[in-house]
Amino acid sequence: MRYPEGGGLTAAARARREQLRFEAADLFAQGVAAPEVARRFRVSRMSANRWYRAWQAGGIESLASKGPGGEKCRLDEARLKRLKAQLERGPAAHGYTEDQRWTLARVADLTAALFRIRYTPRGASYLLHRLGWTPQMPVHHAAERDEEVIEQWTIEQWPAIKGRRSTWAPGCAGKMRPDRT
Repeated sequence: MRYPEGGGLTAAARARREQLRFEAADLFAQGVAAPEVARRFRVSRMSANRWYRAWQAGGIESLASKGPGGEKCRLDEARLKRLKAQLERGPAAHGYTEDQRWTLARVADLTAALFRIRYTPRGASYLLHRLGWTPQMPVHHAAERDEEVIEQWTIEQWPAIKGRRSTWAPGCAGKMRPDRT
């Protein structure tokens, strides 16, 4: 998917698909059956049958592209640029000082405050994808974490705790023990 452009096909790819449907309509007009059209154009029979039914019902005009799918973005280009600039300022600039993460609820609140347009958290996710942002999983560490102490413990104490194997025989990873006869 091409999230910054809204996902789906590009305008050029939509035009190629439309041209393919128009060529299929020419074959339908010549009496070629839908399964043969599917074989020639290397598409599914279901697609060829759908094209045939649309061509029968409305002619070649019914096979024209209807444009990109999905709902139109409620923010124009200028507003999208403004939103991106505000997001890049960071959450602290907008009063979220407890942690430095943009959550979907926070982005939805920001769009409501800036543009008086409400988004659901899922809608805010689509909006972020349109802007080219991807979800990130933050790495959490305890504030008191001391890497040197942890390293020293794993070198000095962990081997003593772990100890040696209690048997000389090779182990078995399976649930059933091998027969020891």
